[in-house]
Amino acid sequence: MFIQYNRTGPKKLDPLPATHVDTGMGFERIVSVLQDVDSNYQTDLFQPLMKAIQKLTGHNDEEVQANLTPYRVIADHARAAAFLIADGVVPGNIGRNYICRMIIRRAARFGGKIGLCEPFLANIAASVIDEYGSFFPELEKNRQTILNNLTREEERFQRTLESGLTKLEELLKALKADHKTILPGEEVFDLYATCGLPLEITRDIAREENLAVDETGFLEAMEEHRLASGAGETFCSQRGQDVNVYRHLYDNLQDEGKLDDTGVQYNPYEWLQVKEPILAIVKDGEIVESAQRGDKVEILLPRTGFYVESGGQVSDTGTIQSLQNKEWKMHVIDMRKAAAGLIVHICQVIEGEPQSGDQALATVDIRRREDTMRNHTATHLLHAELRLVLGSHARQAGSLVAPDRLRFDFTHPQALSSNEIEKIEAGVNRIILNNFHLNIDQKTLQEALDGGATALFGEKYGEIVRNITIGEPELLSNELCGGTHVEETGDIGLFIITSEGSTAAGIRRIEAVTGRGAYELVQQRFKALKETAHILGTTLEGVPERAQEITKELNQTHRQYEKLLQETASNTFAVKLENAKFIHGIPVLAAIIEAADANLLRELSDRFRQQYDSGVVVLATVKENGSPIVICAITEDLVTKGLHAGNLVKHVSGYLGGGGGGRPTLAQAGGKDAARLDEALASVPTWVEKNLKQ
Repeated sequence: MFIQYNRTGPKKLDPLPATHVDTGMGFERIVSVLQDVDSNYQTDLFQPLMKAIQKLTGHNDEEVQANLTPYRVIADHARAAAFLIADGVVPGNIGRNYICRMIIRRAARFGGKIGLCEPFLANIAASVIDEYGSFFPELEKNRQTILNNLTREEERFQRTLESGLTKLEELLKALKADHKTILPGEEVFDLYATCGLPLEITRDIAREENLAVDETGFLEAMEEHRLASGAGETFCSQRGQDVNVYRHLYDNLQDEGKLDDTGVQYNPYEWLQVKEPILAIVKDGEIVESAQRGDKVEILLPRTGFYVESGGQVSDTGTIQSLQNKEWKMHVIDMRKAAAGLIVHICQVIEGEPQSGDQALATVDIRRREDTMRNHTATHLLHAELRLVLGSHARQAGSLVAPDRLRFDFTHPQALSSNEIEKIEAGVNRIILNNFHLNIDQKTLQEALDGGATALFGEKYGEIVRNITIGEPELLSNELCGGTHVEETGDIGLFIITSEGSTAAGIRRIEAVTGRGAYELVQQRFKALKETAHILGTTLEGVPERAQEITKELNQTHRQYEKLLQETASNTFAVKLENAKFIHGIPVLAAIIEAADANLLRELSDRFRQQYDSGVVVLATVKENGSPIVICAITEDLVTKGLHAGNLVKHVSGYLGGGGGGRPTLAQAGGKDAARLDEALASVPTWVEKNLKQ
């Protein structure tokens, strides 16, 4: 494999700074050579897993050879899933979580091919942990999490597999009938979205039938669904289109001696204000000499202290303004890395006309930065408390650190109880009040990991990392993090959890506020509590008790009111019952019963049938929102004479702009236009006479 280019667009291949050749001679292939076998699966890396599968199936060696593909898939996928879950990746619907789900479900399906119909992957994963755990301690450390997630996903898959396979078989059968060979991507995605069948499983089954699937169409359908559901823009940034502009700019600035090989100097930890000349102004992807008021531009300075969004922490904002006689000012609304070595400030010009070469003062919004720092440090404390209260399986699965709030996603199979949330919130505040100093050290990545630092799956770390530790003498938090933080936990002030919920299968989300945001929230709630106490005529402490008393009184009043309504409706019904019409000797009652509900209408229809062995009753009422409800009941003897309650109620609801249906003896309908209710009920006797068979 020849590594030569970096693809920056559909038809753009940029030469890499250094080219090389990859032989593909990975660890497993080296082992297969050293152990003189002709397959990775015959090495001692896989043989224990293959034996574990054979033990479950009871196959002899000849049967194993006859079913070698399922054995290989199960061994490979069980190992991959175990490592993924150990690294904090749980089965889900998008990204790496989807990959985890896919390989588990694919392994489960191949297990079914060799008679493993009950959840079995945890047994194979246990062998993975036993064999690899001494070299990869994360496996042993997360043993129970791995086994639980595998079993849970298999059980979930079993519940959806039957309907999914039935639907897929129908699609493939129709495909063959139309003399086609490729299953459309939209249908493949629909199978995944509605039945949980991953693309890979659908593809495997189609291949077994000598058919194919439109994988490109599947990915397009998935992306359309993701965008339509608000999941955001595509992963690839559209800003990448101007990367060539910045590369040429970088080369020119280096030639002029304005930037060195390291590019823009970046230190968001110490430089909250810098005085530098504007090296370049970029507007709409083009380099310009100046900008006008209202323009949105990107400003390049030789150095900056503005934080660039990373690790969940949002970018800094602030101002860039003139240091010369001419007055101009820009608001920094965002930051980004435009190309290797280049960091730019995304700005809105609010005063004057800045020009390239002008001396500028760039100032970070200190207040906003401090709010963000409080939330970021609190995120580390929250992570530590989650693991303490819930267990070591609770690992970070995503985060957002903004000035007004923090959001933290973590792996956990079920909703947190109110008691658990209270414990976590109290634990974080206890650490804050203890005012621990944050130790921030620069270390090599290996030194930090050897010291027990938590590294997040999917994050890219350089050779030198920032290691944030909190707590002495007992270490409370030990993480790798490039974000900005407070100096002492007491600087956070207060921590309040505002919500807890689910974002995906096995992923929970906590949102919280700190510092000024927490104070404002407390003030809002305290004000609301004082107003409530004033309205209830009690003290702040007496609000819960007084609220319970009022609720009890209201419930009692409501019951009395309901009883009164039922008595009134019952009396009204009794009068209506005396005025029932007779069609060919059959009593027919169609009436409006005010202040009733569907349950009461059904009870009254039962009373009608108790009084009359044979008859038709249609009762209606109007709900508080103005929409009508209709209940129709017909005695069984009349059903044999052509009458059907479902048909009658559809006839009545047709006047009301609604619809409904039900059994021959009892049906219900709704509508939109209560104004025609009298007209609809007046048509009932005519309908009965028309449909009654003598």
